[in-house]
Amino acid sequence: MTIPDLGADALPQVLGKPVPLPSGLDRPFHEGLVAHRLVVQRCACGTWQWPPEVICHRCHGFDPAWVETEPEGVLYTWTRVWHPAREELRDAVPYVVAVVELPAAGGIRLVGNLLLDDVGAAEIRTGTPVRGVFADQAGYTLLQWCPRD
Repeated sequence: MTIPDLGADALPQVLGKPVPLPSGLDRPFHEGLVAHRLVVQRCACGTWQWPPEVICHRCHGFDPAWVETEPEGVLYTWTRVWHPAREELRDAVPYVVAVVELPAAGGIRLVGNLLLDDVGAAEIRTGTPVRGVFADQAGYTLLQWCPRD
């Protein structure tokens, strides 16, 4: 599959620039993307978690660590978007929003776009193996997904 050229400004201006939360809680995730690394939280008890929190979902320990994991997973669910939610998104449709499960990271799930050669006609199946694609933009990096070869 040829990965589409997302251009210098992949997100329509109406969506705004993805930035860390004001608290800085998810800053390591954003910094990891810029470095083309996927980092998520993992507690000393072994629990992986997303979205990030100040405490572990399982043992309630404070300050779970940020660790790198492979940007590979399986397509958990998806939807093909045909109708723009706003007029500014008219040229962006169709596109596929995917929920990707990361088996190597305890099964946590991330949301992103699924990149396909022909979004409108492509056959998509849950359970499809996917890999992350780091898409550098003006001042930020997106994590997109594409089927593994």
